[in-house]
Amino acid sequence: MNNAPASTPWHRPDPRTLLVHCGWLAPPLGSLALTALATGGRIPASGWITLAALALSFAVVTAIGLIRWSRTHYQVTADSLAIRSGVLTTRLRTVPLHRIRSVDLTATPLHRLLGLTVVRAGTTTSGDGRGEITLNAVPVRDAHRLSGALLARADSRALADDPVLSRIDWRWLRYAPLTFWVIGGVGVVAGTVYRILDGVGLELWRVGFVQNAFRQFGNSVLWLTVPAALVAVIALGSVGALATYVENWWGFSAAWTDARTLTVRRGLLTTRSVSIERARLRGVLLREPLLLRAGGGASAAAVAGGLGNREEARARSVLLPPAPRDEALRVAAGALRTPRLPLVSVELERHPRVALRRRMMRGMLLFVLPVTAALLIPGALLTSVLLHCAWIFALVATPVVWLLARDAYRSLGHALHGPHLLVRAGTFSRDTLALERDAIAAWTFSSSPFARRAGLVTITAAVAAGEHGYHIRDFAADRAPAFAAVTAPGILDEFLDHGSRPEASVTAKHL
Repeated sequence: MNNAPASTPWHRPDPRTLLVHCGWLAPPLGSLALTALATGGRIPASGWITLAALALSFAVVTAIGLIRWSRTHYQVTADSLAIRSGVLTTRLRTVPLHRIRSVDLTATPLHRLLGLTVVRAGTTTSGDGRGEITLNAVPVRDAHRLSGALLARADSRALADDPVLSRIDWRWLRYAPLTFWVIGGVGVVAGTVYRILDGVGLELWRVGFVQNAFRQFGNSVLWLTVPAALVAVIALGSVGALATYVENWWGFSAAWTDARTLTVRRGLLTTRSVSIERARLRGVLLREPLLLRAGGGASAAAVAGGLGNREEARARSVLLPPAPRDEALRVAAGALRTPRLPLVSVELERHPRVALRRRMMRGMLLFVLPVTAALLIPGALLTSVLLHCAWIFALVATPVVWLLARDAYRSLGHALHGPHLLVRAGTFSRDTLALERDAIAAWTFSSSPFARRAGLVTITAAVAAGEHGYHIRDFAADRAPAFAAVTAPGILDEFLDHGSRPEASVTAKHL
């Protein structure tokens, strides 16, 4: 039951929510316009049927949204948030304010046009997304006031250090093309356009200018046209990466708005403001994808609870976009409230050298040998050209795999530094984790038959934040239990033989 005073008013989401629901009709109308443009005004019967089905679906969803809006009210008291909703059965949900751990304010272009925003509050039970509280279409001024009330973080004490961790610097745009969107973004856009056209009954391969383009491409000199096409894709992807970077990180700032709340604001068309409670911030993650690392860049993310499920947590936990590595280290140190990030000052311990052999064999068995066999078999049956392609590929790919395996092994390491567990791994995306040791709730030890034969084991630290599980791969199996016991005391005590006291050597080496 709601124990709020009777004088506390109930609020309803803004009536402009109705216009937001009407915006759902934009996709089918856009598909109709695109189809008409591509066909010169001629739309096949299947396209009209598809559009009618889409329009009916959107009408049903919109009607449900309108009914939900009319039956939704919320109330904020000094100690709780209450939400009343339901059509046939009224549901009253009351959440104590002390359980709310983060507040996310997101505004799409349509929301911004209407002066609205979406308020999402993460609670202590929102790790799977079910505990998240969402209020759609709240006026911007009311949303910021509501965010402050939900977090209840008024603190008049001045911070001892600069509360601003970082602000956008447009010189960082040079790192935008060193991301996934250079190549992958082009494929994502192309696939989306194809699905939209296919959904309205338009077969792209039958469009005249598409057929002419492929015909001319096939009749040209391939050793010139293929590199030219690759350059065009990279150029188009670079433009898209720059545009995506600007849209996502316009107005970016990461700052401690008070002693216990870290707030990240960003966005041009779709604005986002995420507030993270210090008590739920359990570590930081430094991400260095291969191309970004080659350009001297990195990004930083928070390991925090109350940010939703795994996919939502990845989007909301970002503390810094691709930027210079020194800036990422500085932001990570500021998030941990340490003068210097241990990721720089501490030398990580190497893993057994057999881990290098495992990475080399994995690359050969999963990449080099399958592709070589895929070229050899048709080459033996059809043409000797593929046989030459096979040995050339094997000759080139083998040293590349060896170099990548060496890089992956050099990146592999771990250490303990004060209250933090440090873990680093990866080559295509080298991730360095600084995790609070007291946040570890459980340990998992896993090993494949080949890893057991090599004397290795993967340790997973279970944490009620971020990815909910962080791996230390290819750890020496004979030292893993003692290391886990020292890292998070009390979890494995009943499983260890305390007569041999293996922890002592680990403690002396890591602390």
